[in-house]
Amino acid sequence: MRHNKKFNHLGRKTAHRASLLANMTVSLIFHKRINTTLAKAKALRVYAEPLINRAKEDTMANRRLVFSYLQNKEAVKILFQEIAEKIANRPGGYTRILKTGYRLGDNAQTCFIELVDYNEAMLKDNKEAKAKTRRSRRGNKSAAPAVENPVAEAAAQEPELPAAE
Repeated sequence: MRHNKKFNHLGRKTAHRASLLANMTVSLIFHKRINTTLAKAKALRVYAEPLINRAKEDTMANRRLVFSYLQNKEAVKILFQEIAEKIANRPGGYTRILKTGYRLGDNAQTCFIELVDYNEAMLKDNKEAKAKTRRSRRGNKSAAPAVENPVAEAAAQEPELPAAE
C-alpha cells in the first residue's frame, strides 16, 4: 500500500533528483523563468519556495542553509540581495506555473515556471485591471445614440446625385 506517499520521484534516485532540483532552482534564480515539464515544475515549486522564503531574513545561518541545498555562491547572492527585496511583502506563493501544451517527442505536458514578481506583463495587467470601473448594461443612453441600421445611416450620409434625364 502507498498510504501518505505523495512525493513524486520523477523516475530518479534520491541523489539524482536532489541534483536536478538544485540545478533547476539555480536556473530559476538566474533566469527568473524556465521551461520544463509540469511534473518537474510542481516538484521544483515544493523545493524552491522554502528556500526563497529563507531569503527574507538575511542571516549567515540562512545563507549557509540555502547554500547547502544549491551549492552555487552566485545564486545565493542573487537570491538574498535581489530577489529578497522584491518578495519582502509577499506572504508566500513566489512561483507561478503556466501550462504551454504538450511536447512533440514524448507528448509530455510542458509549462513555464517563473518568479511571480518578475513577470512585467502580468504586473501591468493587474494595475490596469484595478483602474477600470464597473459599467451597467443600461449605460448612458444620452451620450451616444445607438445605430439601428448601419447601412441606412451610411446611405443617408452620402449625397444623392440628381437623376439624369
